[in-house]
Amino acid sequence: MSSRPPADPLPPGVLLRWGSRLYLALAVAAILWQGLREGTIPLGLFFDRSSVLADLAVGLSAAAVLVGLWQLGRLTLASARSLEESIAATLGPLTLAEIVTLSILSGFSEELFFRGAVQAQLGIVPATLLFALLHMGPGREYRTWTVFALLAGAALGSLMLWRGSLLAPVVAHVGVNLIGLVRLQRSALLRSDERS
Repeated sequence: MSSRPPADPLPPGVLLRWGSRLYLALAVAAILWQGLREGTIPLGLFFDRSSVLADLAVGLSAAAVLVGLWQLGRLTLASARSLEESIAATLGPLTLAEIVTLSILSGFSEELFFRGAVQAQLGIVPATLLFALLHMGPGREYRTWTVFALLAGAALGSLMLWRGSLLAPVVAHVGVNLIGLVRLQRSALLRSDERS
Protein backbone atom coordinates (compact mmCIF):
# COMPACT_ATOMS: atom_id res chain seq x y z
CA MET A 1 0.00 0.00 0.00
CA SER A 2 0.96 3.66 -0.26
CA SER A 3 3.47 5.00 2.23
CA ARG A 4 1.70 8.38 2.29
CA PRO A 5 -1.74 9.33 3.57
CA PRO A 6 -4.29 9.76 0.78
CA ALA A 7 -4.47 13.25 -0.66
CA ASP A 8 -7.65 15.26 -0.72
CA PRO A 9 -9.38 15.12 -4.12
CA LEU A 10 -8.92 18.07 -6.43
CA PRO A 11 -11.94 20.39 -6.71
CA PRO A 12 -14.01 19.90 -9.88
CA GLY A 13 -12.50 21.50 -12.97
CA VAL A 14 -9.05 22.15 -11.48
CA LEU A 15 -7.32 19.28 -13.28
CA LEU A 16 -8.73 20.36 -16.62
CA ARG A 17 -7.75 24.02 -16.11
CA TRP A 18 -4.20 23.27 -14.99
CA GLY A 19 -3.79 20.41 -17.45
CA SER A 20 -4.94 22.60 -20.33
CA ARG A 21 -2.40 25.28 -19.44
CA LEU A 22 0.42 22.77 -19.06
CA TYR A 23 -0.33 20.98 -22.33
CA LEU A 24 -0.80 24.25 -24.23
CA ALA A 25 2.61 25.42 -22.96
CA LEU A 26 4.16 22.08 -23.98
CA ALA A 27 2.64 22.30 -27.47
CA VAL A 28 3.79 25.90 -27.91
CA ALA A 29 7.31 24.93 -26.78
CA ALA A 30 7.34 22.08 -29.30
CA ILE A 31 6.10 24.31 -32.12
CA LEU A 32 8.67 26.99 -31.31
CA TRP A 33 11.45 24.39 -31.08
CA GLN A 34 10.44 22.75 -34.35
CA GLY A 35 9.85 26.08 -36.06
CA LEU A 36 13.19 27.54 -35.00
CA ARG A 37 15.02 24.35 -35.94
CA GLU A 38 13.33 23.72 -39.29
CA GLY A 39 11.98 27.15 -40.18
CA THR A 40 8.60 25.53 -40.78
CA ILE A 41 6.38 22.81 -39.40
CA PRO A 42 5.51 20.42 -42.21
CA LEU A 43 2.07 18.85 -42.31
CA GLY A 44 3.84 15.52 -42.81
CA LEU A 45 5.01 15.70 -39.20
CA PHE A 46 1.42 15.10 -38.13
CA PHE A 47 0.27 12.54 -40.66
CA ASP A 48 0.99 11.00 -44.05
CA ARG A 49 -2.09 11.05 -46.28
CA SER A 50 -1.11 7.78 -47.92
CA SER A 51 -1.02 5.86 -44.62
CA VAL A 52 -3.64 7.45 -42.35
CA LEU A 53 -5.70 4.29 -41.90
CA ALA A 54 -2.64 2.12 -41.30
CA ASP A 55 -1.27 4.65 -38.80
CA LEU A 56 -4.60 4.74 -36.96
CA ALA A 57 -4.64 0.93 -36.79
CA VAL A 58 -1.03 0.79 -35.61
CA GLY A 59 -1.72 3.45 -32.98
CA LEU A 60 -4.80 1.65 -31.67
CA SER A 61 -2.89 -1.65 -31.58
CA ALA A 62 -0.02 -0.04 -29.69
CA ALA A 63 -2.50 1.45 -27.20
CA ALA A 64 -3.98 -2.01 -26.62
CA VAL A 65 -0.52 -3.50 -26.01
CA LEU A 66 0.47 -0.71 -23.59
CA VAL A 67 -2.82 -0.95 -21.70
CA GLY A 68 -2.33 -4.71 -21.51
CA LEU A 69 1.17 -4.19 -20.15
CA TRP A 70 -0.16 -1.85 -17.46
CA GLN A 71 -2.89 -4.38 -16.62
CA LEU A 72 -0.24 -7.05 -16.18
CA GLY A 73 1.63 -4.67 -13.90
CA ARG A 74 -1.52 -4.07 -11.86
CA LEU A 75 -2.03 -7.81 -11.45
CA THR A 76 1.53 -8.54 -10.39
CA LEU A 77 2.83 -5.39 -8.66
CA ALA A 78 1.42 -3.96 -5.44
CA SER A 79 3.11 -0.65 -6.31
CA ALA A 80 1.02 -0.34 -9.50
CA ARG A 81 -2.20 -0.92 -7.57
CA SER A 82 -1.10 1.52 -4.86
CA LEU A 83 -0.25 4.13 -7.48
CA GLU A 84 -3.68 3.85 -9.07
CA GLU A 85 -5.36 4.16 -5.67
CA SER A 86 -3.30 7.26 -4.88
CA ILE A 87 -4.01 8.93 -8.22
CA ALA A 88 -7.71 8.00 -8.14
CA ALA A 89 -8.04 9.53 -4.67
CA THR A 90 -6.42 12.75 -5.87
CA LEU A 91 -8.17 13.17 -9.21
CA GLY A 92 -11.53 14.15 -7.88
CA PRO A 93 -14.63 13.96 -10.04
CA LEU A 94 -14.14 14.18 -13.79
CA THR A 95 -16.85 14.29 -16.42
CA LEU A 96 -16.53 12.19 -19.56
CA ALA A 97 -15.89 15.40 -21.52
CA GLU A 98 -13.03 16.29 -19.16
CA ILE A 99 -11.55 12.80 -19.49
CA VAL A 100 -11.69 12.93 -23.29
CA THR A 101 -10.31 16.49 -23.40
CA LEU A 102 -7.42 15.71 -21.04
CA SER A 103 -6.59 12.52 -22.94
CA ILE A 104 -6.45 14.31 -26.29
CA LEU A 105 -4.58 17.36 -24.96
CA SER A 106 -1.99 15.30 -23.10
CA GLY A 107 -1.49 12.72 -25.84
CA PHE A 108 -1.14 15.28 -28.61
CA SER A 109 0.98 17.80 -26.71
CA GLU A 110 3.35 15.25 -25.19
CA GLU A 111 3.89 13.52 -28.52
CA LEU A 112 4.41 16.81 -30.32
CA PHE A 113 7.02 17.78 -27.73
CA PHE A 114 8.79 14.49 -27.01
CA ARG A 115 8.62 12.81 -30.42
CA GLY A 116 8.11 15.80 -32.73
CA ALA A 117 10.69 18.12 -31.16
CA VAL A 118 13.00 16.35 -28.69
CA GLN A 119 13.34 13.07 -30.59
CA ALA A 120 13.71 14.83 -33.93
CA GLN A 121 16.56 16.92 -32.52
CA LEU A 122 18.28 14.65 -29.99
CA GLY A 123 17.18 11.12 -30.89
CA ILE A 124 14.96 8.43 -29.42
CA VAL A 125 17.06 7.63 -26.33
CA PRO A 126 17.19 11.18 -24.87
CA ALA A 127 13.50 11.73 -25.71
CA THR A 128 12.54 8.46 -24.02
CA LEU A 129 14.63 9.17 -20.92
CA LEU A 130 13.25 12.71 -20.59
CA PHE A 131 9.70 11.37 -21.03
CA ALA A 132 10.28 8.86 -18.22
CA LEU A 133 11.92 11.42 -15.94
CA LEU A 134 8.99 13.78 -16.31
CA HIS A 135 6.67 10.98 -15.18
CA MET A 136 8.33 10.73 -11.79
CA GLY A 137 6.40 11.58 -8.69
CA PRO A 138 6.54 11.48 -4.91
CA GLY A 139 6.58 8.13 -3.21
CA ARG A 140 7.86 4.69 -4.01
CA GLU A 141 4.84 3.66 -6.06
CA TYR A 142 5.63 6.35 -8.65
CA ARG A 143 8.75 4.39 -9.63
CA THR A 144 6.39 1.93 -11.30
CA TRP A 145 4.87 4.76 -13.34
CA THR A 146 8.33 6.00 -14.31
CA VAL A 147 9.35 2.54 -15.53
CA PHE A 148 6.09 2.21 -17.45
CA ALA A 149 6.67 5.67 -18.97
CA LEU A 150 10.15 4.56 -20.02
CA LEU A 151 8.72 1.50 -21.81
CA ALA A 152 5.84 3.49 -23.28
CA GLY A 153 8.19 6.27 -24.40
CA ALA A 154 10.41 3.74 -26.18
CA ALA A 155 7.35 2.23 -27.87
CA LEU A 156 5.97 5.63 -28.90
CA GLY A 157 9.36 6.77 -30.14
CA SER A 158 9.69 3.56 -32.16
CA LEU A 159 6.26 4.19 -33.69
CA MET A 160 7.44 7.65 -34.75
CA LEU A 161 10.55 6.19 -36.37
CA TRP A 162 8.63 3.39 -38.07
CA ARG A 163 5.59 5.33 -39.27
CA GLY A 164 7.34 8.66 -39.96
CA SER A 165 4.65 10.88 -38.47
CA LEU A 166 3.02 11.66 -35.13
CA LEU A 167 -0.34 10.08 -35.94
CA ALA A 168 0.34 6.56 -34.63
CA PRO A 169 2.11 7.69 -31.43
CA VAL A 170 -0.58 10.30 -30.72
CA VAL A 171 -3.39 7.76 -31.20
CA ALA A 172 -1.59 5.27 -28.94
CA HIS A 173 -0.90 7.89 -26.26
CA VAL A 174 -4.46 9.24 -26.32
CA GLY A 175 -5.83 5.69 -26.11
CA VAL A 176 -3.67 4.79 -23.11
CA ASN A 177 -4.58 8.01 -21.30
CA LEU A 178 -8.28 7.68 -22.10
CA ILE A 179 -8.52 4.12 -20.82
CA GLY A 180 -6.39 4.95 -17.78
CA LEU A 181 -8.47 8.00 -16.81
CA VAL A 182 -11.74 6.10 -17.26
CA ARG A 183 -10.43 3.28 -15.05
CA LEU A 184 -9.19 5.75 -12.41
CA GLN A 185 -12.50 7.59 -12.41
CA ARG A 186 -14.41 4.33 -11.96
CA SER A 187 -12.12 3.39 -9.10
CA ALA A 188 -12.69 6.77 -7.44
CA LEU A 189 -16.45 6.45 -7.86
CA LEU A 190 -16.47 2.91 -6.42
CA ARG A 191 -14.43 4.08 -3.43
CA SER A 192 -16.83 6.98 -2.94
CA ASP A 193 -19.85 4.65 -3.07
CA GLU A 194 -18.22 2.31 -0.54
CA ARG A 195 -17.74 5.19 1.92
CA SER A 196 -21.38 6.33 1.53
